[in-house]
Amino acid sequence: MTFNDIFKSSFLENVTSVSIFDMLLALILAFAIGMFIFLVYKKTYSGVMYSSSFGVTLVALTMITTLVILAVTSNVVLSLGMVGALSIVRFRAAIKEPLEIAYLFWSIAVGIVLAAGLIPLAVIGSVLIGVFLLIFVNRRSHVNPYIVVIGCTDHDSEQRAVEYVEKQVNRFVIKSKTVRKDLIELNAEIRMKDDNTDFINTLAGMDGIKNAVLVSYNGDYMG
Repeated sequence: MTFNDIFKSSFLENVTSVSIFDMLLALILAFAIGMFIFLVYKKTYSGVMYSSSFGVTLVALTMITTLVILAVTSNVVLSLGMVGALSIVRFRAAIKEPLEIAYLFWSIAVGIVLAAGLIPLAVIGSVLIGVFLLIFVNRRSHVNPYIVVIGCTDHDSEQRAVEYVEKQVNRFVIKSKTVRKDLIELNAEIRMKDDNTDFINTLAGMDGIKNAVLVSYNGDYMG
C-alpha cells in the first residue's frame, strides 16, 4: 500500500464527518452541564467526608463521554474498536454513597445525549433532575427515624424512662438492651411528633438516668 492509497482511503474522510463547530459546541456544553452536575452534587452531599475530586470527576466524565460518542458516531469501524477496548477496563473505586451512582449515570447520560445532538433534551433533562435532587435529597423532616440511647441505673428508672419517651413520640421500638451491674443501656428507634427535642433534656434530668443521647439515623450512618 502506497501513501496515495492511504490518502485515498475513507479514514481521512471520516475525520471531517463531525464539524469542528459541532465538536466545540458539544464539548463546551458538556463542560457547562458537567459543572451544573458538580454544583448540584456539592449542594446535596450529605455524607461524612466530602470529596471534591469526585465532583471534578463528574465534569471530566461528562466531557469524556461526549468525546467518545462523537468518535463513535463518526466511524462505525472505530466504534467497534472502542467497544472492544472499553470492555477490558475495570473500575475499582468504591462508591461511598448510593446517590453517587445516580450522579455517575447522569454525567454519562448527558455526554451521550449531547454527542447525539439532542441538546434540548440534555439541558432540560439536567435542569429537571437537578431541581428534583435539590428539593428531595436534603429534605429534613421530624418523621425521619432517630436513635435514642438511654443509660439507666436500675429497673425502676428504666421503666420511668420508657414510659416518658413513649408519651413524647409517635413510635418507640427498642432495638437493643445492654445490662451491666451498675448500668442498663437502651437503644431505641423513635419517630418524633415534631422538631422539638427538649424532651431529651428532661429525660436526662430524671432520677436514675445517667445519660440520654438522640441521634439522627438514615439507615447507612449516624450523624
